[in-house]
Amino acid sequence: MSLVSESALRRALARARDGKALDVTEATVLLHARGEHLDALLEHASRVRDAGLRAAGREGIITYSKKVFIPLTRLCRDRCGYCTFATAPHKLPAPFLSPDEVLEIARQGAAMGCKEALFTLGDRPEDRWHQARSWLDSHGYDDTLSYVRAMAIRVLEETGLLPHLNPGVLSWRDLQRLKPVAPSMGMMLETTSRRLFEEKGEAHYGSPDKDPAVRLRVLEDAGRTNVPFTTGILIGIGETVEDRAESLFAIRRVAREYGGIQEVIVQNFRAKPDTAMRGLPDADLEELAATIAVARLVLGPRVRIQAPPNLVDSEYELMIRAGIDDWGGVSPLTPDHVNPERPWPQISLLASRTAEAGFALRERLTIYPEYVLAGEPWLDPRVSAHVAALADPGTGLAREDAVLRGLPWQEPDGGFASSGRVDLHVEVDTSGRTHDRRDDFDHVYGDWDALRDRLAPASAVGTGTPSDVREALRRAAADPAGLTDAEAAALLQADGEALDELAAIADELRRQTVGDDVTYVVNRNINFTNVCYTGCRFCAFAQRRTDADAYTLSLDQVADRAQEAWEAGATEVCMQGGIHPDLPGTAYFDLARAVKARTPGMHVHAYSPMEVINGASRTDMSIRAWLEAAREAGVDSLPGTAAEILDDDVRWVLTKGKLPAREWVEVITTAHKVGIPTTSTMMYGHVDNHLHWVRHIKLIRRIQEETGGFSEFVLLPFVHTSAPIYLAGVARPGPTAQENRAVHALARILLHGAIKNIQCSWVKLRDDLCRQVLQGGVNDLGGTLMEETISRMAGSENGSYKTISELREMVEVTGRPVRQRTTEYGTPAQERLDASRASDGVCKSVRRVLPMA
Repeated sequence: MSLVSESALRRALARARDGKALDVTEATVLLHARGEHLDALLEHASRVRDAGLRAAGREGIITYSKKVFIPLTRLCRDRCGYCTFATAPHKLPAPFLSPDEVLEIARQGAAMGCKEALFTLGDRPEDRWHQARSWLDSHGYDDTLSYVRAMAIRVLEETGLLPHLNPGVLSWRDLQRLKPVAPSMGMMLETTSRRLFEEKGEAHYGSPDKDPAVRLRVLEDAGRTNVPFTTGILIGIGETVEDRAESLFAIRRVAREYGGIQEVIVQNFRAKPDTAMRGLPDADLEELAATIAVARLVLGPRVRIQAPPNLVDSEYELMIRAGIDDWGGVSPLTPDHVNPERPWPQISLLASRTAEAGFALRERLTIYPEYVLAGEPWLDPRVSAHVAALADPGTGLAREDAVLRGLPWQEPDGGFASSGRVDLHVEVDTSGRTHDRRDDFDHVYGDWDALRDRLAPASAVGTGTPSDVREALRRAAADPAGLTDAEAAALLQADGEALDELAAIADELRRQTVGDDVTYVVNRNINFTNVCYTGCRFCAFAQRRTDADAYTLSLDQVADRAQEAWEAGATEVCMQGGIHPDLPGTAYFDLARAVKARTPGMHVHAYSPMEVINGASRTDMSIRAWLEAAREAGVDSLPGTAAEILDDDVRWVLTKGKLPAREWVEVITTAHKVGIPTTSTMMYGHVDNHLHWVRHIKLIRRIQEETGGFSEFVLLPFVHTSAPIYLAGVARPGPTAQENRAVHALARILLHGAIKNIQCSWVKLRDDLCRQVLQGGVNDLGGTLMEETISRMAGSENGSYKTISELREMVEVTGRPVRQRTTEYGTPAQERLDASRASDGVCKSVRRVLPMA
């Protein structure tokens, strides 16, 4: 360990004493503290810990979880140099524990009063070991995580123990699959050191799942998915002191931004025989204490910090002085399979040693009390009853008198009882929304300051010169689809005569491609619920189930609205809704069937890629299988919404929990492959820049060239007025009029020869801007909508519907003909045209009633 100067230590300790924020350099210095400096460091850390416990209502309490350890499989695709848990197939009686073996461990644990079932296993063993793949195939499981999910459900139903899942590296979609069956999950970060991962002979070399960037992404995805998540660092595996400090700061960033890190384990390396690192010395316990203390100072009072009690020898008091507030899981039944040579202490001994240090030991559940008390969105309703059976409703800790018994795990019963403000689609144009923001605004979306830090390097806009614009205009006229990113970005800065020229180029391409007709569809939006806990920071539509503006429609109400639309001449209903925690994954099929049963001829344009992922995750189906089932239920096409900007650097500022860009692309391309057409969209003008727009549009083109499944491209300018991210001062107030004109024209140019139809959104643009973009490449106005609630909740002032007469009036000044179309851009049947003409494209129930003179 490198030495630091006495003066540097004293300066850093003084900052810690005074409660000042530490930087990485100061944290690194403090990690060297020993002797009297260590004593001072521990004192400062204890003070921070004690303040956090007081704030949480648990002053003087250190927690632990009474658990059983279920080693579901000891096979792993990684090759970590210090691990004795992972082994080879020939050393095991079977690649996986059988269901009977899993349940036997869980039942024995329940009989001894355990409340946590810790599932630990190697990362995706089927990728390395054919024996694992064969076992899964022969038992009917697609992959290891499917087996994990199934066993978690069995444990919940047959024993009442709460699963805590440690299956290694998980994708965003994996977390979606597993959240409904486990109150918490975890994965050690271990270290951010790339040297240990990349250099031969180091601890993580040859282990693909130990890439620090991959593991940090898991922590972020867990936060985005609202999973209470355990992580931590492992010290003494060859990392430097600087690496330790950087690892703690990386965890702090994720904890601040998403709020999902429920505990941080600081674990010391213990050398084990028969491993590549058997000759390394164990991490010194004073070194461990200093690391815990620095972790406490860096992470602050709200993060729970744990040291495994079986790895600290007899130094319990030292670790408590260092700032821990939790001892982690302790099992009266099963060994620590990761550190089998280190038995758990007896719980009575742990309680007495904790008491000697001045604290009371209390049992918690696998999900920490803060998340128990918060409930949604952290706790999925499918496991909420299991948690409630074991939790003290006042403290969120484990109930001392809890009786362990299995409870059914099942999808909610549908959640289709009509509830809440079901007339919001009409009232949004009269009385409007109840409040401009939710009362949990300050914390539900994550830490706004952390978001600003993330945004800073990604907010610049291009600075092309007038000559760059002129050259790009020449290229656009000669080779529209051949523009480079820089040339396309330059065109987005066109103004004045250059902007008029850009619009003229785009409009000529429009004329060549689709002629002069301006088209529209008579349709009805049906947003079947606005209850949603995804946490999109741009969305003013989403509500908690208890909010004044929250609502959910019944199946009959959805069908009634579809029938009313059909009678008004509609050929399409567009159905989308919030990610309601009570709706099962099959609810989407029920909605489509309800519409088709009432209006067999109606085109059902339904479900964004986010909803598809949600449905597939909740049913544990593949994307393809779920889409095929949706098509059988009556879904005819998908809206390509939830795209926003297909760049994760932007998405993770703009949204908290929405699907990553790669997942959006997979849903859309899979839909196209199974024969379901989609639209494509881009929402722009918030925390993005012009280059993001260009790359997004070009990605849409590449997908179209691969699949041919897009019917249109829809440009959606950001509506800022009530958007949380704007109210927090992070986003700008939408695109300018110049940008709107330029990007509509650029979309026509970049998509020329790939996507024929470019649509503007009259909901988000004023009528005069709609007219301008119609003269700059746009050929479609979208629909009459009948009810448009999402943009109106965000503050759009353009109404929730437009009649056919209003659409025609908007277009009239352009001199172009106006034509009603179907979803597929065909011509509706004559009886549809007659019905829509009679209603003017809007059903009576949503029309604004003018006051009598």
